Amino acid sequence: MANQETGHDADISFESALENYLSTDFGDLEEGSIVKGEIVRVDDDNVLVDVNFKSEGQIPAHEFRDAAGNLTVSVGDRVDVYVVRKNEMEGTITLSFEKAKRMQLFDQLEDVQEKNSVIKGHIVRRIKGGYTVDIGGVEAFLPGSHVDLRPVPDMDALVNQEFEFRVLKINRRRSNVIVSRRVLLEEERDSKRQDLLRTLEEGQIVHGKAKNITEYGVFVDLGGLDGLLHITDMSWKRIRHPKEMITLGQDLELKVLSFDKENHKVSLGLKQLVPDPWQDITARFPEGAKCQGKVTNLVDYGAFVELEAGVEGLVHISEMSWTRKLRHPSQMVRVGDEVEVIILGVDGEKKRISLGMKQVKPNPWELVAEKYPEGTILEGVIKNITEFGMFIGIEDGIDGLIHVSDISWTKKVRHPNEMFKVGDVVQAKVLTVDQENEKFTLGIKQLVEDPWGHVPNTYPVGCTVKGVVTNITDFGLFVEVEEGIEGLVHVSELSSKKVKSPAELYKEGQEIQAKVIHVSAEERRLGLSIKQIKDDEERKKPKEFRSGPVETGQNLGDLLKQKMAEEAEHND
Repeated sequence: MANQETGHDADISFESALENYLSTDFGDLEEGSIVKGEIVRVDDDNVLVDVNFKSEGQIPAHEFRDAAGNLTVSVGDRVDVYVVRKNEMEGTITLSFEKAKRMQLFDQLEDVQEKNSVIKGHIVRRIKGGYTVDIGGVEAFLPGSHVDLRPVPDMDALVNQEFEFRVLKINRRRSNVIVSRRVLLEEERDSKRQDLLRTLEEGQIVHGKAKNITEYGVFVDLGGLDGLLHITDMSWKRIRHPKEMITLGQDLELKVLSFDKENHKVSLGLKQLVPDPWQDITARFPEGAKCQGKVTNLVDYGAFVELEAGVEGLVHISEMSWTRKLRHPSQMVRVGDEVEVIILGVDGEKKRISLGMKQVKPNPWELVAEKYPEGTILEGVIKNITEFGMFIGIEDGIDGLIHVSDISWTKKVRHPNEMFKVGDVVQAKVLTVDQENEKFTLGIKQLVEDPWGHVPNTYPVGCTVKGVVTNITDFGLFVEVEEGIEGLVHVSELSSKKVKSPAELYKEGQEIQAKVIHVSAEERRLGLSIKQIKDDEERKKPKEFRSGPVETGQNLGDLLKQKMAEEAEHND
């Protein structure tokens, strides 16, 4: 009987349990929803979660592990899980912890987007077109154009950094999220710009960061507003490029030189923060003062020398050497050289100083003028020979010129190398010392007396001379009457008859006799005539003839006819 009761009670308990199970409402567990569950078992591969369904849901353990691989939950913990799928007939259910987190995060992201608020994210990696950003487990896309206000020079440098972002777009179905950092920076910039526009004024000291460097200056971010620091306002001294003083991203303290509120243009100055070194410049650097300086730059026309910080002067190429004819300043100095200079002139208004290097030493031309007055006879070595003359070394850096016309009184020298070569030692006479134009002229022929000086007395007009033909030209004969003295017999003075070419009648080396018809020592000309010698001889013939015996059969009339015929022939 007891056994029967026991069996009956068991049947009632089973039925009751079955009724309770069947009467339980599982309709709350909808697929695609997030529900609370309790962890009832944990092992290395799976985690069992009770969500008050016919059976527990099994979730892979990796969904509960941290980055180090450790499980983050234990039995009894309550967690939010996502209902992936349920089968009421079979009583099975599929859950996901990761999807629940992801859905909750998307809810949060949508809330952030709707409220136009900010969320933090970690840049994970660089990809094509931008970056991947981890936002609480969701990977969002950050376009490259939305990273910063300006292009980023080193895009890899942003990886593994954390920033705040604004959510631009969400697509739950595709799990796509697009974020922007630039939007926040623009808002921040606009806010700062408005604050700056209200407070900025000329003469104010401001702080900024160099954002762009050009050849003519630096654009400085003042915090929402850009200002220009022109290259001429960077330093009191001359600089060739702004990069000599400023680097990209450098923090700067500057002075506002001008501010155009309407056009939002700001002009900045760096050198204005220190005193102008050109004030009282003439007192510190008076004309004639000797100073030390450093060569900072070379140009075709001279060298710039820094006398002190911010103060430079120019040594013109013509003021570098008394004696050397320089083509470029680099022949005398190099950048960085320490040099001694003389102040030649100061213009405080234009901020210019003229300097001289050669003035540090005495002018050698003054010494030469004293040491070698005109008429002095000296010796020197031929340093150079040109078509027009020879240069003789006189003093260090000073050469004297012997012009080709001052080599010989009598010899026609076509080129000095006919008589001399470089290195020869020659004796010459000082003709002129032009200190102002730096010219020193010498002469060799002036060492002896001009042989033409005695020619007018030795060879007066009308006298007869003997000489040797030295040169035959189309216009006449050159005849040497003595060593170095030549006369010219013009073709018209060769004969009473017409002469086509002097070479038909004479040859070089032939000795001739001629009459002097013109002489000038100043012009160095001696005019000769062969024709007049013959004419004189012909004029003498009638007298000689009359004094001689008369040929048989000839009377006076015959002789006169003969004479007339001869004169007619002569005139022809």
